Amino acid sequence: MISQKEMLAHFLPLLEKSGKHYKKKRMIRAKKAQPGQVVVTKTSDGEETKNTAESGDWLVENQTSTNELYLVKAETFEKKYTIVQALEKGWGCYQPKGEILGMVVTEAHFEELGATTILEFQAPWKDSMICKTGDMLVVPTEKNEIYRVAKKEFGETYVEI
Repeated sequence: MISQKEMLAHFLPLLEKSGKHYKKKRMIRAKKAQPGQVVVTKTSDGEETKNTAESGDWLVENQTSTNELYLVKAETFEKKYTIVQALEKGWGCYQPKGEILGMVVTEAHFEELGATTILEFQAPWKDSMICKTGDMLVVPTEKNEIYRVAKKEFGETYVEI
């Protein structure tokens, strides 16, 4: 499995040279996660990754066709989302803020890293994450981590700015 450090070293120069800037175009639902809660992120093409909640983490639900779930650290959540409306059972509706830098992953990128149809790498939260051709690899403005957003969900969630 390719480490976060190796992924950043390989893709960050490519992202900085030819990546595009995007922002979320839809609000999200979120609530405080329960410490120890295991969240499996599923997209339209299957299981993407899993993560275990720690104290203070937020459970986020993107408003996509799969309602994908994932965890966000408290400090990151506060920087990236603003409450719009409180909902029932601890959920809230939040407006995303900020942007990401992203690029489409091609077969040539896979070949450079010795992968064929699926690239497996270490997610920022240390678990395994998969990437397929046509998916997006993205970094936040801090450029301190890299992760995958599945092709279909990216189109449902982001807009170029």
